[in-house]
Amino acid sequence: MRRFPLLLLCALMLADASVCTAQIFHKKKKVDKSTDSTNTVEPDKLLYDRAAEDIKHGKHEVGRLGLQTLINTYPDSEYLAKAKLAIADSYYKEGGTSNITQAIAGYKDFIVFFPFLPEAAYAQMQVAMCNYNEMPKADRDNTHAHLAEEEFQTFLSKYPKDPLAPDAQQRLREVQEVLGEAQFRIGYYYYVKGDRRASAGRLMQLVRRYPLYSKTDTALWMLGDIFEKSERKDVAGGYYAAIVKNYPLSKYDADAKAKLVAFGVPVPQADPKAVAWMTAEQNAPRPKESLMHRGIGVFHSGPDVHTAAHNGSPQMEAENDALPGTDILGGGNRSGFGSNSIVGTVSPGQSAPAASTAGAEDAPAADTPATSEGTTAPVGGTPAADATAPGTAATTATDGTAPAGTESTSGTEPAKTDGTTTTAAPANGKESSSKKKGLKKLIPW
Repeated sequence: MRRFPLLLLCALMLADASVCTAQIFHKKKKVDKSTDSTNTVEPDKLLYDRAAEDIKHGKHEVGRLGLQTLINTYPDSEYLAKAKLAIADSYYKEGGTSNITQAIAGYKDFIVFFPFLPEAAYAQMQVAMCNYNEMPKADRDNTHAHLAEEEFQTFLSKYPKDPLAPDAQQRLREVQEVLGEAQFRIGYYYYVKGDRRASAGRLMQLVRRYPLYSKTDTALWMLGDIFEKSERKDVAGGYYAAIVKNYPLSKYDADAKAKLVAFGVPVPQADPKAVAWMTAEQNAPRPKESLMHRGIGVFHSGPDVHTAAHNGSPQMEAENDALPGTDILGGGNRSGFGSNSIVGTVSPGQSAPAASTAGAEDAPAADTPATSEGTTAPVGGTPAADATAPGTAATTATDGTAPAGTESTSGTEPAKTDGTTTTAAPANGKESSSKKKGLKKLIPW
């Protein structure tokens, strides 16, 4: 009888413990809402929400599989456009060369199928950003830089009033800074080497296409020096005048004015818009480049765009490819510095600065565009253009001698007044000792 109360107490304790355990397990049991009878959510929305949640937690492949299931199973779903865009975003967020390629294809596919949706502008911006993020340094392959330039230009042309337009415009300035730097480095290399013809070919393209580039004034100064030492002061004066007019706050402004005075050429007035642009650039907030940043920068794969312009309209015209088989400085080339103001875009197709080899031993090659006899380059704009047609042979005078300033097709230099001729350069490509002297003075910046 004494043991009965004890056994009863133990039984009651066990019963209470089992009830508590059952309640705990009951609370932890999850209910599958997708199969619950009270669930009224559409299956396509459920697929989209699940996939979005997977992508949010880094499960990109699982999320893309769910989105693709939605697209294949419910082709008329209201979530179809969102699913396509989410797949492209997933590839973009995951990163990697192959994933970026898939992201570009996904965004372009979205633009084709849904061109009138507001998200189409975002998709175009993302296509440009994919190429922007893949840009290497200026001295590497610039394929992605050219593609980024084209895509940003497409965005600004199609969606000029979109909220993303200011960001796209600044990105385009940065891309064109990288492309301009690539051209400048090559032109400067040939300039120091003394190959004026090759240097002028690069620099003329640079100053025409990228007036917002941070070293365009330096390129103009180099071009002026090239043609001045080639005894074409009329052409050199056009480049010096361009510095005075379009880059009035440049460090070369005073020297350019002195050159014009020495040439006896009127000094142009500075463009007020150019003054306002350069003032805004000087006051624009920029990150300070420390010594540590310069040292670590060599290990970065991406370009440094801290010198890119923050104001002004970037170049919006597509780059004209040179004709196959033609020389970059051939007679048909019309790339040069235009008379447009720095705050505007320089349209392609404008006349190129000209040069002639008559009477100049170290002048650029004779196939560079030459000005008409008796004309001078405008001091405030474009130097005089080539008067001959593209690809035409040099004309001859009635006495059988080649006119001054033209190149003989027989491979010899133009005939001199005394009837003697000088032999052409050796066919082995070696430079004469006079050309090797060249331009050895570096231009600091």
